[in-house]
Amino acid sequence: MVGKKIAIIGSRGIPNNYGGFEKFAEILSTFLVSKGYEVCVSCERPCDDNFPPSFKGVELFYCPLRPPNFFLARIVYEFLYDIYSLFKAARSADIVYMLGYSAAMFFFIPKLFRKQLWVNPDGMEWKRPKFNPAIRGLLKVSEKLAVFWADRMVVDSNEIKKYLDSKYGIESEFIPYGALDVKPIAWDDDKFTGDLRGKITLNPHYWLMVARLEPENNIHTIIRGYLQSSIDMPLVVVGNFASPVYEAYVKRILDEGPDKKVIFTGGIYNRELLNMLRCNCFAYLHGHSVGGTNPSLVEIMKMKTVIIAHNNEFNREVCRDSALYFNDSEDLASKMEMVDADREDFFDLRDKARERILNDYSWEGIVEDYETLIRSV
Repeated sequence: MVGKKIAIIGSRGIPNNYGGFEKFAEILSTFLVSKGYEVCVSCERPCDDNFPPSFKGVELFYCPLRPPNFFLARIVYEFLYDIYSLFKAARSADIVYMLGYSAAMFFFIPKLFRKQLWVNPDGMEWKRPKFNPAIRGLLKVSEKLAVFWADRMVVDSNEIKKYLDSKYGIESEFIPYGALDVKPIAWDDDKFTGDLRGKITLNPHYWLMVARLEPENNIHTIIRGYLQSSIDMPLVVVGNFASPVYEAYVKRILDEGPDKKVIFTGGIYNRELLNMLRCNCFAYLHGHSVGGTNPSLVEIMKMKTVIIAHNNEFNREVCRDSALYFNDSEDLASKMEMVDADREDFFDLRDKARERILNDYSWEGIVEDYETLIRSV
């Protein structure tokens, strides 16, 4: 093993079956293990009570409490899960790398064990519209506490770095997310199982969106834009709804709009199937508006697909001039119609996107940056 042991905590666990932080924890931890580091990752208690002790050489440890399904109970659970993970990681690891800062009032725990604490803030949490004003207020306080206790604030976006460094007078570490290599995957209907079999085809072609289905990712805006447009090919939406309230809201938009084909697949964690959908889509819609570098965005950029992204500083930092941008549903409808009229006019954007990711978002370079940071401790 190479020196220090690193604990990556704060995600739901690996292998990834949820979202961006989980994907990040999985890729970073396995890369570091391949370099000879000892790494452990915190995991929520599995519903099937199957507790594998490791994943591709990464040590796994589990919260003893089972996660609830009810939204408010879920918030309490995540808080307790983070506290447990802080204690567990601080006892065994030299560096505790916390993803998120909702439990920042307990970030003193690694200090009790004289361990390094790194914090990745996951953007400006207090801006997320899914939280009510009281929770946003608590998150602002948590952000301050995170900066106070952290030995390193690690950010995946230069926009977040500018914000933190200016507001708190610190020097945060910028290390972005990366994109793994994906070989083109030929279309194969047999890869679909269950309810998806026969629903998605290449004739007609389809538009694609992959996201956690919550307000900050503009699912409602994208659905409205699609319905307002003259596009007749289907829209495929990959992801799980974060709350039943938001799901009902989106479904009402669909019920009140024209009769067009929107296919909700739910979460897809079979990498080959997901990549087949991404490699073969007509164009990709990206609605994320809060946070830093989004893993699903950098991955689709590597697959040479025309991208229409929500117009904000985070998406513009990543895509620069390699994507089209929309401000609202009407603007999105207009952009979709432009691409639909002649997609080949925008093929130069696909090449720019791939070149951007190859140059600045390779996982090999990102892991080297993390190794440099580890060696500096």
